[in-house]
Amino acid sequence: MASATSYNPSRDDFAALLAESFTTTEMNEGSVVKGTVVGIEKDLAIIDVGLKTEGRVALKEFTGPGREGEIKIGDIVEVYLERIENALGEAVISRDKARREESWVKLEKAFNANEKVTGTIFNTVKGGYTVDLDGAVAFLPRSQVDIRPIRDVGPLMNSPQPFQILKMDRRRGNIVVSRRTVLEETRAEQRHELVQNLEEGQIIDGVVKNITDYGAFVDLGGIDGLLHVTDIAWRRVNHPSEVLTIGQTVKVKIVKINHETHRISLGMKQLLDDPWQGIEAKYPINAKFKGRVTNITDYGAFVELEPGIEGLIHVSEMSWTKKNVHPGKIVSTSQEVEVSVLEVDSSKRRISLGLKQTLQNPWEAFIERHPIGAVVEGEVKNKTEFGLFLGLEGDVDGMVHLSDLDWNRPGEQVIEEFKKGDIIRAQVLDVDVEKERISLGLKQVGGDPFADAGELRKGQIVTCEVIDVKEGGIDVKLTGTDLTSFIKRSELARDRADQRPERFAAGEKLDARVIMFDRKARKVQVSIKALEVAEEKEAMAQFGSADSGASLGDILGAALKARTTDKK
Repeated sequence: MASATSYNPSRDDFAALLAESFTTTEMNEGSVVKGTVVGIEKDLAIIDVGLKTEGRVALKEFTGPGREGEIKIGDIVEVYLERIENALGEAVISRDKARREESWVKLEKAFNANEKVTGTIFNTVKGGYTVDLDGAVAFLPRSQVDIRPIRDVGPLMNSPQPFQILKMDRRRGNIVVSRRTVLEETRAEQRHELVQNLEEGQIIDGVVKNITDYGAFVDLGGIDGLLHVTDIAWRRVNHPSEVLTIGQTVKVKIVKINHETHRISLGMKQLLDDPWQGIEAKYPINAKFKGRVTNITDYGAFVELEPGIEGLIHVSEMSWTKKNVHPGKIVSTSQEVEVSVLEVDSSKRRISLGLKQTLQNPWEAFIERHPIGAVVEGEVKNKTEFGLFLGLEGDVDGMVHLSDLDWNRPGEQVIEEFKKGDIIRAQVLDVDVEKERISLGLKQVGGDPFADAGELRKGQIVTCEVIDVKEGGIDVKLTGTDLTSFIKRSELARDRADQRPERFAAGEKLDARVIMFDRKARKVQVSIKALEVAEEKEAMAQFGSADSGASLGDILGAALKARTTDKK
């Protein structure tokens, strides 16, 4: 019996070989191995991966976006071994999977180290693009392509360039990259280097790159600076486009540099002389100048006195009489106006102007034309609890207080007789120019009846005309004056039986005796009873007492006869 050899293995040798075969399979399947190109047939490459077996790989797997590869017999290549042997007895291998596995390892190292990777944009998908990272496919969102949105990515396709990995998930096979982050970082480095070469106060040429409402961005040779609208010129510039155009070359001064944010503030007006220097001497207080309205706001209007010098007319200084009116209803933009300088503050670069100061104060003009005591006409503008407001000449108002409406009747009663639009005459009582007030009197127009009463005195006999008959007495007017009085029932006669108001009629004239006249208190009272009593006493004294034998009837009859004779 022959001994066991390699040609005639024993049962134990065969078991060992079989175990070795399984071990080798477990170690190599699912991993990347090196193989030798042993042949090329049409579009396939035959690769020997050892283990006494060969596999076939499509030639297109050796090429890809951004790389052109041509293999030849004898080349050593890396492939992914999926299975050692299939049904045809060949190894199942893949160059793409090998490259992908290799790329994932490299990409994970780069991602953990925050390093950039090189890739090639090769296709367009929904929401962005696909990027080949040397075998691994990543997603590039549209917003991460460039710093500014771009419409055409054609020039970027199939061109190797750096990317930053934003997110990786090997289990799902997802990779998200950004080209924008790389550009921003590069730009920041360039900005930092450029900023280091610039100094505040430096004068430099730049090109207007963009114009906004608040200013213009100027390219200083790779870095932008902001030229704010207020730094374009000393005068007011409503919009930068009034002065600048895109592509225009301008000379600017570096006003401020923020080395942390790399923001640069520029100025053009700083290259010109400051018009505010010596401003106090140029615009003295109370001096009058002409200017142009440049801007109107709720609180006033700005007037340009010269290029770079503007003053504010506050709404309170625009008109003497138009209060609480929007400035736009008094002046208009671009209108030329004459103004008076009220205040100059060079430190705050402010000039306060007045428009109404160039016109005569209407209250001063009013008192010049209508001195105290003059009678004026006015239209009833308003009725209040204090009195009437009249619109007067010169667009000013005057007030008639309730107490100045009538001499005899209460003002609350008299004011009801007037309505808006009535034209009435009133006397000027007082004008306060500083407080802008005019006091008028309505009752003073007809004169003061007490002042015109002459030498009226207590005890004087006066003739009265009955104005009205009332239950408690009668209203009478003293003939020859504007004075009125009320004779109450008890003063209508000496005898109680004759104290009846109905005895009298309106328009009837009668005699009465003045029993009180107070010019200061503006009171006058008359009495028929007092007159009769006085006449009786006078008759008694004239015709004698009862001792003479004359009766009271005789005495009164004689008195009445004498009174009638006097009247005749």
